[in-house]
Amino acid sequence: MSEIKNLQPEAIWKNFYLLTQVPRPSGHLEKIQKFLLDWAAEKGVEAHQDAAGNILMYKAATPGMEDCKVVTLQGHMDMVPQKAADSTHDFENDPIQTYIDGEWVKAKGTTLGADDGMAVATIMAIMEDNTLKHGPLEGFITADEESTMGGVNDMEPGSLKGEILLNLDNETEGEFIIGSAGGVNMTATLSYKEVETDQEDGAVCVKLGGLYGGHSGLEINEGRANANKLMARLVQDAIANFEARLASWKGGNMRNAIPREAEVVLTLPKENVAALKEVVDEWRETFTGEYGFVEKTLTLEVADVALPAQQVPEEVQDNLVNALCACHNGVYRFIPEVPAIVETSSNLAIVEIGGGECFFKILIRSSRDSMREALAETLESAFAMAGMKVELDGDYPAWQPNPQSEIVELMKQVYSDLFGTACSVQVIHAGLECGIIGAKTPGMDMVSFGPTLRSPHTPDERCFIPSVEKYWRFVLATLERTPKK
Repeated sequence: MSEIKNLQPEAIWKNFYLLTQVPRPSGHLEKIQKFLLDWAAEKGVEAHQDAAGNILMYKAATPGMEDCKVVTLQGHMDMVPQKAADSTHDFENDPIQTYIDGEWVKAKGTTLGADDGMAVATIMAIMEDNTLKHGPLEGFITADEESTMGGVNDMEPGSLKGEILLNLDNETEGEFIIGSAGGVNMTATLSYKEVETDQEDGAVCVKLGGLYGGHSGLEINEGRANANKLMARLVQDAIANFEARLASWKGGNMRNAIPREAEVVLTLPKENVAALKEVVDEWRETFTGEYGFVEKTLTLEVADVALPAQQVPEEVQDNLVNALCACHNGVYRFIPEVPAIVETSSNLAIVEIGGGECFFKILIRSSRDSMREALAETLESAFAMAGMKVELDGDYPAWQPNPQSEIVELMKQVYSDLFGTACSVQVIHAGLECGIIGAKTPGMDMVSFGPTLRSPHTPDERCFIPSVEKYWRFVLATLERTPKK
């Protein structure tokens, strides 16, 4: 595992290795918060934790650069906890096991955490190195970006000193992000009274897995299958044609990750079990035909299980499955002026039914507020017809581009000077913290960039080693040329 410490630039990789040894899944950040504060104390870096769980670090300007604008280096400390089906990894307690595969750093059966561990490692590297040239610096390492954006949502307005924000959470080296979509969480819930199963029935468990999954912002338009949506089609067929009844459903585990797996338990007359198993085989062929071009490891299995004591009432079951089939998932609209970029989308991320309780969790994204509201109303209508209670929370604004950005123009020139080629300037559909930070720190000049990562939010997440060296050189050169106040 430790061989990544020997990669170049060592300043970043040694700190990223340290981060892989500290559990930091969203919602369980006590260990990483303590680690960062202890690390800062050991290195003599001024640091504290705010009431929202964010870590802030400070570093004075290099002599002669005190009149530069204050730069805030920003990234998030949490990571998405996704693992392969055969992995026994415990994200709350186990270190990430990294390895080098050619020009990529990967993790064994889990997400790597380079999203956004690379940003945190960069901040650590800059804060501890007193040989670098820079103006006044502030490190802002935020909490729970991947789940609720709670760290920036709950930060105190005006708590940052920076005039320039360098968000280090982009995933393509040489690409600068100057705008991103906003979003809102939707949760649909329903409580019901379970009914007893027919003791003459049989029971099966249907498992769908091996899907690619991925980032529900960056990769929502890549034609990947959603495990919950596929399972809804199969379950609807089982109910309509085999007298199946739903006992339980569990699919997905993170709002911003396209669900890779779903599992349901169905009861049905014993004489129908064999026929249902044959239909499951047919659905496997159907799904493979529809998605085989991208979902090359799709699995769909059915097995006999013990008959559960209780199940979902028939009317409730029908309403819930109909709602899952009816609800929109995926791209809702592309930006009319820029049709290559997604404007509005939704991800049916988590479905859990059983024990008298049901909840669906969806992340809606859009760069246009009115379309975000339109999609939310569409989804709410589907769930309301099933008798579900619908709540919205975690609303965060879109980050609108600033065509007069001083820092973007400077960075374009720095990149050209260093590498002899032009950078790319983009807006993206993924949600970044910049919109919230900008709303709470008016006038801050912001840009997002980073080294090259691929397949974040999946066990295939990986970091392109050569890109980290270029990224590091660029960060240091940008800090050396920080604009004056």
